[in-house]
This record gives sequence, C-alpha cells and structure tokens, in this order.
Amino acid sequence: MLEAAIEILLKTVVILALPLGALPLIIHVERRGAAFMQKRLGPNRVGPFGLLQPLADVAKFMFKEEVHPTHVRPFFYTAAPMVALIVALLPLACIPVAGPIEAFGRTIYPEVFRSDMGIFFAFAVSALGSYGILLAGWASNNKYSMLGALRACAQMVSYELSLSTSVVAMIFLFGTNDIHVMVQAQSGYWLGFIPQWGVFYQPIAAMLFLVGIFAESNRLPFDLAEGESEIVAGYHLEYSSMKFALFFMAEYIHMIALSALFIILFFGGYGILPGMEGLASKSPYLLMLLQVVSLIIKIACMIWFFVWVRWTLPRFRYDQLMNLGWERLLPLGIANLIVTVLFVYFRNQ
Repeated sequence: MLEAAIEILLKTVVILALPLGALPLIIHVERRGAAFMQKRLGPNRVGPFGLLQPLADVAKFMFKEEVHPTHVRPFFYTAAPMVALIVALLPLACIPVAGPIEAFGRTIYPEVFRSDMGIFFAFAVSALGSYGILLAGWASNNKYSMLGALRACAQMVSYELSLSTSVVAMIFLFGTNDIHVMVQAQSGYWLGFIPQWGVFYQPIAAMLFLVGIFAESNRLPFDLAEGESEIVAGYHLEYSSMKFALFFMAEYIHMIALSALFIILFFGGYGILPGMEGLASKSPYLLMLLQVVSLIIKIACMIWFFVWVRWTLPRFRYDQLMNLGWERLLPLGIANLIVTVLFVYFRNQ
C-alpha cells in the first residue's frame, strides 16, 4: 500500500513538473516566434537571447498589486481562475509519457490514472474547461466579461461535437479504448519508411480533431472569447496580477494536454520517432527515455504549430465560427464516422 502511494505521488510530481516547467519556455517561444514572423526582435533584454524574460514576467505577476473590483461576486471571482487551472491539469493524469515497464517485480505504468477508459476521462475533464471561463464571466459582473464567457461556452459546445465524432471514429478503427493499445497499433512502417500513424488511416478525423482543439483552447483563429477588438478582453477583463496569470497558465496547459491527445490518436503517441530503433533495442530503460523524448518532441512541434497559426490566420467573425462548426465540420464528422463504422464492420466479416 505504501509503495503504491509513493508511486502515485512520484508520478503526480513528474506530471505536474513537466508542463509547469515547460510554461516559461513555451511563452518565450510564442513571443520570439511572433517577433520572428513579424520581422522584429522580441524579448532580448533579460538574460541571453531574452531567455530569462519569462522568469521576470513570473516575478512581475507574483508581486504586482492586485486590483479587486468592488462590483464582482467575491467567492466565485476568486475561485474561477483556480477552477480553470485545475481542470486544465486533470487530463494530464491519464496521458502516458511512455509505455509500461517491468521494474521491482511488477509492471509500472507511467500515467497517474491508469484505466482502459482513460481516453474518455481525458476528454470528459478537458470539456469542463468552459466552466472556469463561464464562472469568471458571471462572477466579474461585467457585460463584456459575460459576453466573452458565453461565446467561449457556445464555441466549445459547437466544436466538441465534431471533435467527439473524430475520437469515436478512431476508437472504432483501433477497436479499443486503451491508450497504450492505440499507441501499439500505430507502431511499424509501410514500405519500410512510412509510419503507420493514425493520421494516414483517418486524415479527415485528424483535420476535424485539429480544428477542434484550436476551438477548445480558444486560440486564434478561434479566440472569440477574448476578442479585444469587440469585447475589450473577454472573460478575464476584470482580472489582474496572479489571478490573470492562472488563466494564462490554464490556456497553455490546455494546449499541451490537447496536443498530447492529438498525438496519441494520430501521430503514434509516445512511439519512438523513426531512426531511434537501434538505440531503443539496447535497453528497456533507454527505450522508455526515448519514448519520453519522442513525445516531448511531438508536443513541441504541435506548440510551434499553434504559434504559427496564431500569427498567420486572422480571427473569424462569430457567425462564421458557428457556421463552420455546425454546417461544415459536424456533418463531415458524422459522415466520416458512418464510413468508418461500415469499413470496420465489413473488415471484420
């Protein structure tokens, strides 16, 4: 019992340390990436190449005077950013960073919450992200904040449907809910060099999922919840100092979690990258290390893609956003799901 408790504690520390430790680096990449795309310098004063700028920002958020408006609903106003951050962290509990390994006479799984239904748990708790935003908008007692919160909730509900159809299509195709089995099903190569990743089996589902995670995380071109040109700053208008920073952290952690789920379904998850097979065969512990490194590299590529899209595509109008979700992506997702179910049915005959 004590060993199990220690194991869960260590896993929790690692799962929390990785994304929280990566946040300053991701913020720096976002700011430097924006500067690179706009042909300007970006942060370059604090530390070499501006690498310590995120730490300076953290210090600023921690010690900056906090403005507490008198018209807000105090308890819910304070609770909203904490709810947003906790909900963003929860999906990470069931996302494995590597495969199971034999140690100390038993099989150890790297995820905190081990379940065959882990994929459903991850999507269920990630869908709760709208609650923190809605709570912030309502508790702020400000019409612009409330408009941003309502936009965010309507957007998440609209795109959650098409995203769910892509997930169900992949579950039918793999024939399992188990994340580890899904990753194993994507091992191997076609023609000796093309990875058997889910994106090659289901490109339409991958496209639907990719658009869905942009909408779920409120990133451009789907950041209508913030829409500073229309509703000032959206749901976090009345927040400052560390409370605002918690919303900021929740957004980036949500990006990491959704990127990891996308990689698990369509890019082999923690499966090692092509060319690492020779090293992986030398030791199971080296294999585990390479799996962790491969997953981190894939997530890093996804984060850069988020940055790239942010500074490439303009923001949609709200009616365009809703029409895309309901009139284009949802029918396409349902049609793709029907075709997938028929394909799996006739394949198993």
